[in-house]
Amino acid sequence: MRIGVIGAGAVGGAIAAMLARAGHEVEVTARGEHLRAIEANGIRLTGGWGDFTAHVAAASELNRAPEIAFIATKAQDAERAIRANQRLLTGVPTAVVQNGLGSVSTTAPLLPRSDVVGVLALYASSLVAPGEIAITTPGNTYIGGGRDLPARFISSVLNTVMPTSVANNFVGAQWTKLVINQVNALPAITGLSVQEVIANPKLRRIMTLSMRENVRVGLRSGVTFAEVQGLTSGRLKLFSRAPLWLAESLPKLMARRMGATPNPGSTLQSIRRGALTEIDYLNGAVVSAAAEVGVATPVNASLVALVHEVEQTHRFLAPDEVAARAITTVG
Repeated sequence: MRIGVIGAGAVGGAIAAMLARAGHEVEVTARGEHLRAIEANGIRLTGGWGDFTAHVAAASELNRAPEIAFIATKAQDAERAIRANQRLLTGVPTAVVQNGLGSVSTTAPLLPRSDVVGVLALYASSLVAPGEIAITTPGNTYIGGGRDLPARFISSVLNTVMPTSVANNFVGAQWTKLVINQVNALPAITGLSVQEVIANPKLRRIMTLSMRENVRVGLRSGVTFAEVQGLTSGRLKLFSRAPLWLAESLPKLMARRMGATPNPGSTLQSIRRGALTEIDYLNGAVVSAAAEVGVATPVNASLVALVHEVEQTHRFLAPDEVAARAITTVG
């Protein structure tokens, strides 16, 4: 089957490599040194799903219409990438692999003749060098948010190479993934791995507070959180109300599940490449949703501002400085 992957970074590159290894005809888009490395040597995938090199067609834009397309750019780059490939995506079942809450709603108007579904990748993947991707923690992939048949079709194809299922409550799954994605901001601010952040009591407290804000905004918005990585709606409700010392057990559990291999998080990976992050679609999505339902989110607002500061100054902040500057409230 012809597969097109637009944005062959840490997540898109892993999807492309796994599908190519299974015998699909895969074409990817990439930029700069990463594109040149893929053109010359293919995509080198290591870690949780095995070590191998996948040889794929690569260019800055697709050259052939695929039978299935994956959009795997950062959220802020998706519209530009879709418009650049719009002609070849017309009528093609398209899966948008994206953090945040707007993957389907923002993509569908750009591809009105295509079936558009959303994808949530719950595995930890790092772009360690141009053309080289490491799966630091394997995990599931969830598909939904569009018509049922296209979602099941794309899920059936992807499930042959990585654990994939259809999420009937995809909006709820997006909100649960948003809670999980709260691990991203503090590594981007400090330069530390997710595990190092969670091991620091001051930073762990900030992360826990940001997660609780996220859950409370979702609940006020009428969201029923879907079960993702063992997080259910009931457990997240308890987490939002528990004493803070007890609520800190959640990030501790997440760190244990990640294992010993340092997980930088996707936002820190962007910082290290000198690229703009998608923080406005992560913690920023919580702040935006909170404004609509009248919930205060000072912790998430502080984290958004601090990530943008690091983007501009290229200077990481020490944990004590972050603790002093983040606006936190115990609740």
